[in-house]
Amino acid sequence: MYRLFLCLLFASSMWESNEETCKLQGKFNLPQISKDGDIVLGGIFSLHSGRLIQINSCFTAPEETKCRSFDFRVFRLVNTMIFAIEEINENSAILPNVTLGYTIYDDCGSPTITTKVALGLMNGQKEEEIESGDDCQESPSIPALVGADGSSESMAVARLIAPFRIPMVSYFSTCACLSDRKEYPTFYRTIPSDYHQSKVLAQIIKKFGWTWIGAIRSNNDYGNFGMQAFVDIAQELGICIAFSESFHRAESLEKIKKIVNIMKSSTTKVIVAFAPPAEMQILLKEIIRQNVTGIQWIGTEAWITAQIISPDESARFLTGTIGLSIPLFEVKGFLVKEFWETAFQCIFWSGNTSQITAASTLQQCTGQEKLSALHNAYSEVSMDGSSYNVYKAVYAVAHALHNMISCEKGKGPFINNTCAHVSNLQPWQVRKCLMFISVNFTTTSGDSVYFDENGDPVATYDLLNWGINSRGAAEIRVIGFYDGSASPGHELTLDEETIEWSSGHVLSVPRAVCSESCIPGTRKVARKGQPVCCFDCTECAEGEISNITDSTDCIKCPEQYWPNQQRDRCRPKEIEFLSFTEMLGGVLLTLALVGVSTTISIAIVFFTHRDTPIVKANNSELSYLLLFALTLCFLCSVTFIGEPSVWACMLCHTAFAIAFVLCISCILIKTILVILAFKATLPNNNMAKLFGPAQQRWSVFLLTSVQCLICTLWLTISHPFPMRNTEYYREIIILECDLGSVSAFYSMAGYIAFLAGVSFVLAFLARKLPDNFNEAQCITFSMLTFCAVWITFIPVYISSPGKYTIAVEVFAILASSFGLLFCIFVPKCYIILIKPEINTRKHLLGKVPVNE
Repeated sequence: MYRLFLCLLFASSMWESNEETCKLQGKFNLPQISKDGDIVLGGIFSLHSGRLIQINSCFTAPEETKCRSFDFRVFRLVNTMIFAIEEINENSAILPNVTLGYTIYDDCGSPTITTKVALGLMNGQKEEEIESGDDCQESPSIPALVGADGSSESMAVARLIAPFRIPMVSYFSTCACLSDRKEYPTFYRTIPSDYHQSKVLAQIIKKFGWTWIGAIRSNNDYGNFGMQAFVDIAQELGICIAFSESFHRAESLEKIKKIVNIMKSSTTKVIVAFAPPAEMQILLKEIIRQNVTGIQWIGTEAWITAQIISPDESARFLTGTIGLSIPLFEVKGFLVKEFWETAFQCIFWSGNTSQITAASTLQQCTGQEKLSALHNAYSEVSMDGSSYNVYKAVYAVAHALHNMISCEKGKGPFINNTCAHVSNLQPWQVRKCLMFISVNFTTTSGDSVYFDENGDPVATYDLLNWGINSRGAAEIRVIGFYDGSASPGHELTLDEETIEWSSGHVLSVPRAVCSESCIPGTRKVARKGQPVCCFDCTECAEGEISNITDSTDCIKCPEQYWPNQQRDRCRPKEIEFLSFTEMLGGVLLTLALVGVSTTISIAIVFFTHRDTPIVKANNSELSYLLLFALTLCFLCSVTFIGEPSVWACMLCHTAFAIAFVLCISCILIKTILVILAFKATLPNNNMAKLFGPAQQRWSVFLLTSVQCLICTLWLTISHPFPMRNTEYYREIIILECDLGSVSAFYSMAGYIAFLAGVSFVLAFLARKLPDNFNEAQCITFSMLTFCAVWITFIPVYISSPGKYTIAVEVFAILASSFGLLFCIFVPKCYIILIKPEINTRKHLLGKVPVNE
């Protein structure tokens, strides 16, 4: 039933359409410029920047639309289209034997009127033909459309003509949204998309280090879409928006005042403006009224070259402005009678009576008037960027038509390889030929013209800068160029040295940051609730650096490196060890040499007085062996000083272990001998005879051999080795000896402690035994000193940092060695050298009277 209903409805509509004729809903009274031709191109231009607001009554028909504010700049564009069409008609190489015509309408800069204009251009019949009652059965009167000016107007027209496949080539609509082929399949343009413009503007802003900027846009499709594209790209580059405001030219003055007040109170003076000339003119007038200067404007191609305020005001309020413009090209211009009369306020009098009234108030034009004296958008006779875009748009359509008509029969681009005919052109055919394959030409200025898959051209811009010339008047200078077809990284060329800034100086680049840059050695810390461009700088943590400005993170130095004082560079860590060249190492070395010298001196004294009772009574063989062992103790302390190596680490610990065991073994045997000497005085005690010199030597050898065995196992299993200690000091590498096998070390140290303990106990027990030379007491004091030194050594060693750990160990070795040397041998040397009178056998045997 549903399908049957649809069929009946379609049949009914077809019957009604055959019965009724087309009827206009209103008069199409809009200003137009037209010329007939074999093929007529449509044009839509905003010759006026607005329309008068009309108050309509419900009792009368609406009045005709009236436009206001004639725009000289757009008048140039209209004449450019006419000029291009006439140039093509005179060129036999393009569309030979075909005359192009044109129908150009003024849409007053209103999307509503633009839609009405598009409907009129699409209509296959003229207004008078429709009123005569003819049927609406003709094809659209235009195969292609040039226009419109603004993005909003183009969007309205592109949506309207898309179902009819009428191609549209815009010269000034830059909204990136128009590149959407699904929504605007027949839209093309000769001006780059706002995406490219936004990209270039963001790159310029980033290049000058501006990360905190203001954003102002017109509240229409051009401003909203353009600014959104710019903000997206800017955020990718780390640029933040301090404020973003929009307005429309129809809004109240209070809204404009509010925006200007925001600009005045903002911390940034770099402002990007995405707005058409009409909106910028309103904003700048309020800025002039409030006398707001020092703003660094970043402008778009829509208004950067427009003369929206007077030259004197431009010099004061727009100096330093940077923006983009379509490049200028030298295509010979054109002048028309209407412009000449309007621009110079004169009249070309031809003698007609209709001109008498005008001639009475206006002077007669001579044709010799000076264009340089004009201050409007048409005073430049070279073709500006916008005019050149119109010129290219007309030529693009002409080349598409030429390719259609001049195709060889049977090899055409359409169905069954057919060609189009000039008398029956269809808009969809023109659209097909506008694609890259068909339209790809070079203009007389050497500019290559073609469209990509989205209907966009290659992006090229001139970079402009507003400055002040030698006469104090405002002028626009070209300071760079952008070529989207260049290799990546080489698209933008900028001469920074010629830029004049808002301050009026060439070198003083404005600052626009929320927070000053973080120097190397610091990192950025975001402020809570604020944009990423607002941050604090904090110093990198210990062991970390940042070597770039505005670093977000600090990097950790490798293990063998440490940051310098500024924390912007990793340098090799200082290597620390107890060196011979430093004072502490030199002092310890001197003490060791003094100990060796003292020991040798004592040995010489003993050897020289070897026949004296005191030397004989103290077992000279053990005494010499003990002195040799003490010499080794002093010498082994030297092996701890200097840069550790594998051999040095093995030598210092094993030499220390063996030397001290040898030393204590001798002391232990001497203590035993003291005890045995006392026991020998008792009846029936032969122990002293059994422990003769041979037994003493073997005892010392066996006791020392145990330590040698421990050291051998230590060196075999896991010997000491040099290591870089980075745990104690993070910024210093302590070069020291690792013990290797900890168990072996403790076994070695434990064995020394055991022998020392036994010697001390025995010496302590024998301290009161009768002995005229106090041998037992000397041994007791020496072992007491030895034990005290090493017991004190343990906590000091643990708490000492770095190389001082080694220094403490060396000091303990020297102190204990000096203690043994002084306590055991110095008293005897005193008797030998100072008190030789008591160095007698009688005194030794205790037979000297008490009073003596």
